[in-house]
Amino acid sequence: MASVPSLASSVNQRVADALASALPEAGGADPLLRRSDRADFQANGILALAKKAKANPRELATTVVEGIPTGDLIQEIEVSGPGFLNITITDKAIIETLAARALDDRLGVPLAQNPGTTVIDYAQPNVAKEMHVGHLRSAVIGAAMVEILEFTGEKVVRRHHIGDWGTQFGMLIQYLLEHPHELDHKSDEVSGEEAMSNLNRLYKASRALFDSDEEFKTRARARVVDLQAGEPETLALWQRFVDESKIYFYSVFDKLDMDIQDPDVVGESGYNDMLVETCKLLEESGVAVRSNGALCVFFDDVKGPDGNPTPLIVQKSDGGFGYAATDLSAIRDRVGNLGATELIYVVDARQSLHFKMVFETARRAGWLNDGVKAVQLAFGTVLGKDGKPFKTREGETVRLVDLLDEAVERATAVVREKAAKVGLTEAEIIENGQYVGIGAVKYADLSTSAARDYKFDLDQMVALNGDTSVYLQYAYARIKSILRNAGDREPVAHPELELAPAERALGLHLDQFGELIAEAAADHAPHKVAAYLYQLSSLFTTFYDQCPVVKPEPELVVGENRLFLCDLTARTLTKGMSLLGIRTPEKL
Repeated sequence: MASVPSLASSVNQRVADALASALPEAGGADPLLRRSDRADFQANGILALAKKAKANPRELATTVVEGIPTGDLIQEIEVSGPGFLNITITDKAIIETLAARALDDRLGVPLAQNPGTTVIDYAQPNVAKEMHVGHLRSAVIGAAMVEILEFTGEKVVRRHHIGDWGTQFGMLIQYLLEHPHELDHKSDEVSGEEAMSNLNRLYKASRALFDSDEEFKTRARARVVDLQAGEPETLALWQRFVDESKIYFYSVFDKLDMDIQDPDVVGESGYNDMLVETCKLLEESGVAVRSNGALCVFFDDVKGPDGNPTPLIVQKSDGGFGYAATDLSAIRDRVGNLGATELIYVVDARQSLHFKMVFETARRAGWLNDGVKAVQLAFGTVLGKDGKPFKTREGETVRLVDLLDEAVERATAVVREKAAKVGLTEAEIIENGQYVGIGAVKYADLSTSAARDYKFDLDQMVALNGDTSVYLQYAYARIKSILRNAGDREPVAHPELELAPAERALGLHLDQFGELIAEAAADHAPHKVAAYLYQLSSLFTTFYDQCPVVKPEPELVVGENRLFLCDLTARTLTKGMSLLGIRTPEKL
């Protein structure tokens, strides 16, 4: 089905047409339509246009109003103040537009007019290392952006740039070579916890030996050379570490209710064969120069505390490659081979300078051009209740699996309290506890602007009231309960009815869903989806308090229309929550 124009876009077009008739030189000007607490919408653009045309803004506004028909879409339009237009929509137009949305599986949300290919780099754990709370935000924000962009029609290529290369693997591989049974398993079925336990044990043992035995240290360093040279036995052992780590990674992503596929995992090693050529191209083009033996790119605006230029080091003086070489090679691959028109890196804000220099280097080299946008979706830090970086009582970094397990445990207790009232089985309590717990963690992250730090407070996250996913999930479950209890009555739109204020407010907000999704996609801002859904749930609560749906039973057509509003609210909630990676149980 074709997309459904929003009420705002329809009104905006009417005002723009009347404005062009009243002031021909203003043809194509934006009337600057906004939601308003004085009416349904307010148009603010006439003041600036009148000033530019040296016209009286109130007189121009009056002329514009005279050219706008009322009755079908617009109920009333009046000039306010020095030249604002206050516009009220007809009840009929609200319900007719919502009815058109309800006929579409996409709720009338339009696809992007010129979709491209976005490569999004997110969820980047390190091989042979445990995932901690610091890995949470990249995974959750990135997964939400994937869903939002795909919903708008964008082709999205996922990339998990895992840390699977580097000098530490010489130590690990050499130890495994000398202790070949350290990664053996007791059975064919290996849990993520067992895989991580094996890796942790092996890492600690190899590190202890590396620090205490000079001969082992020498052998380990030689093994790094073998790895970089592609020596078969060394590569085979390296692959065992990668495979073992994936068992663990996938178990954590499974807890997060995230789907990670093998082809999407392209770590640092995936660009290894390109590094020499990347350096050669940079040096031959003059983008990078040798400085004290290292291959560097300099920038006028990047200086250290001593005032001297701080370069991007692409190749070290000893011939080794830094992160920059890998990141630049990845850009070449993603633009040249994957056809990316946009690159999004969901990476900690503390790496902003690195990516600023990488992007600028790629532009100088011609690997990023005007047809490709590269952005870092930088995120802030997860803080504890005390406002400091989230740590255990012992000062250690919090393990991600521990945090997720505790969230599910807390949420399950909350669900269990209500279980008898709604008739949940034990299996449903456990399943819903997972949905609520993981949803709580994701929503707390996604309801905050990515660039900001946020406090990790499980008590607040699983609260039934306030801006939490649990509040939204309960709103959805309540609506499904209303629809189940409606008996023979069906949701039917009745445009002929006069709407109560709470019905109008809910209807106007439902109509904004498509514009909100487009804005969140363009701004890389999943928190805008979360804010919209919270407001939708709040408006529904007010509507349900003020407008009887089932009891006391309203007149037939009124009840059908209210059930229609309930049904469309539920569909919008579940679609919006799914874009954030959060499930909505029907009974809670």
